[in-house]
Amino acid sequence: MSAPNVNYGEATVMTLNKLKKKIYDNVTSHAALLRRLKSKGNMMKEDGGREIQLDIEYAENQTVKRYSGYQQLDISPSEVFTAVTFPWRQMAVAVTMSGLEGLINSGDSARYNQWGRRIDNAIKSMTNAIASDIYSDGTADGGKQIGGLQLLVPDNPLNNVGGIDANVWDFWRNGVYSFAANGVTPGQNRIQSAMNSMYLNTTRGSDRTDLIVCDNTYYSYYWESLQQIQRITSANGTAQAGFESLKFMGADVMFDGGLWGYAPPGMYFLNTDYIYFCTHKDRDFTPLDKRGSINQDAETQLITWAGNMCISNRILQGRIVS
Repeated sequence: MSAPNVNYGEATVMTLNKLKKKIYDNVTSHAALLRRLKSKGNMMKEDGGREIQLDIEYAENQTVKRYSGYQQLDISPSEVFTAVTFPWRQMAVAVTMSGLEGLINSGDSARYNQWGRRIDNAIKSMTNAIASDIYSDGTADGGKQIGGLQLLVPDNPLNNVGGIDANVWDFWRNGVYSFAANGVTPGQNRIQSAMNSMYLNTTRGSDRTDLIVCDNTYYSYYWESLQQIQRITSANGTAQAGFESLKFMGADVMFDGGLWGYAPPGMYFLNTDYIYFCTHKDRDFTPLDKRGSINQDAETQLITWAGNMCISNRILQGRIVS
């Protein structure tokens, strides 16, 4: 008979360290937006600092001048760069077992079954929380939540993001198309007109929308508008990853919906070159050392993450709402 394994905490941390990449891959593959950011190299690792900082280019050089001969040129300095900052947000999930459970769950096969099921559940729970938070406005839990798309590309673009007040600086406002403001009702007969307008207003030369994320309703509007002619699906790796997509002007149109989808009603027109999922290198779905209770026969293992969603250009992002 196998001896009781009372060192289950060590088994847990070893298991979690082996599963760290699985946790990361599970999170990034769970949402179309995160998968796109990963493919773009925009899953950034940070090594510290009071906040996450991104440098942005907000103006053109004003010394450009057409001239002739010996005409004087403007050599005055031009301020064209500034920085945006985003606070660290933290998340953790705990895997806990009591001493009695460890004794009952002795032996390698029994221990793995117990820990494995709890770890799998913890991974799914953290994955779902992050998949939800990437669409949030960052206000849940007293403002401790990730600042997602409802903050970065909101329905009302005159908000403060990254320390820049869009009510003052128009270069920091995302585009918004409102059916109500245009006096029409959303539906399959009008969705493409709204999408045409948003695409034109969020394109700058070769900078253009590459991902359109919808809820179930708006995805259906676009899908049904195409079924009258033909269904156009993506031939790239999105379908292979489990994300079926339609196409619009070269951009993938995806729904983060289905059962319990997280995307809010409407459409996001995203230029993902300027959107980042930033993570601290020491809290990258990292299992911490096991922790024993001082007044209970139990031990806990924490899986931790720290970072935030960040954006470096808002004027090339758009939102379609009712």
